[in-house]
Amino acid sequence: MYIDQLIQMYQHERNQSPNSMNDILDYYQKKYVTGEIDIVMYREIYSFLKIQGASSAHEYMYNTPKKPFPTSFY
Repeated sequence: MYIDQLIQMYQHERNQSPNSMNDILDYYQKKYVTGEIDIVMYREIYSFLKIQGASSAHEYMYNTPKKPFPTSFY
């Protein structure tokens, strides 16, 4: 699968262009979770986009430094 195909499919369904590779990755992750694409296609797309530098919103959320849990709420 080529990036042009991924972008065209994104644009066709969303009626807008993606802002970044991250948008495309998030879009295809959603398609996988909802069962619209199978694991084989998802892995191919995921691997390709990761090589291109994409990062998932989920990865960003889990890789950011966490604030310490407060020991007191007063």
